[in-house]
Amino acid sequence: MESAILKLAIAQTKLHWEDPRANREHFAELLNSITVKPDLVLLPEMFSTGFSMNPQSLAESPEGDTFLWMQSEAQSRDLALSGSLIIEEDGLYYNRLYFIYPDGSYKTYNKRHLFSLAGEEKVYEPGQEKLILEYKGWRINPQICYDLRFPVFCRNAENFDFQYFVANWPERRAEAWSTLLKARAIENQCYVAGLNRIGDDGNGIYHSGNSAVHDALGAQISQTKAHEESVEVIILDKEQLQKVRSKFGFLADRDEFQIV
Repeated sequence: MESAILKLAIAQTKLHWEDPRANREHFAELLNSITVKPDLVLLPEMFSTGFSMNPQSLAESPEGDTFLWMQSEAQSRDLALSGSLIIEEDGLYYNRLYFIYPDGSYKTYNKRHLFSLAGEEKVYEPGQEKLILEYKGWRINPQICYDLRFPVFCRNAENFDFQYFVANWPERRAEAWSTLLKARAIENQCYVAGLNRIGDDGNGIYHSGNSAVHDALGAQISQTKAHEESVEVIILDKEQLQKVRSKFGFLADRDEFQIV
């Protein structure tokens, strides 16, 4: 079903370090607190554990407990739900994003750009394929945290309407996070959302959130405050997006090339 409006909820919150059950219970409470029913809810990167380099003890199967929880929540609440998990498949570990549709079907994306500053590439396998999915008539491109720094991979060559990043982005680099989110929106002429966690992780690294949603001109249209736990619902308007693209036809002037 096509819709000119997409109601997006961003759930900015602390995470319980390496405790999937506690995190599932916490996010269920946050979902219960939403007063305006959204079409899509974004959860942070590795939302069941925090950004851990211990996949040997934390990884779940592709359709394990947290996936089943996501599927149940999406179906029972009649909404789409997306966030990333630590997944083991065929003896390899992935930072895998799930997009669960309201009917329980799903798409996945394995994080392509692994965060070498934390040694992520030493324990996780990189993804190769960019995901473009369809939901309620919107073309959507999901990505994960460090992907934000790589504009070639983020580039809107597929005419998507909305791009989002789920993250565990440290407060010490919050300026880069905020600047790059705005840049991706302007250069890709699309809505861009960045959903980040707050609080300290198990390594003592603090996260300030700074979650934000920008329109196709780069203006921030969300009100979520740094350092504070909240679930905000933001309205994305495709008619407004199309007006911007019609007036400023910059995407037609893109360079043509392929990522190899």
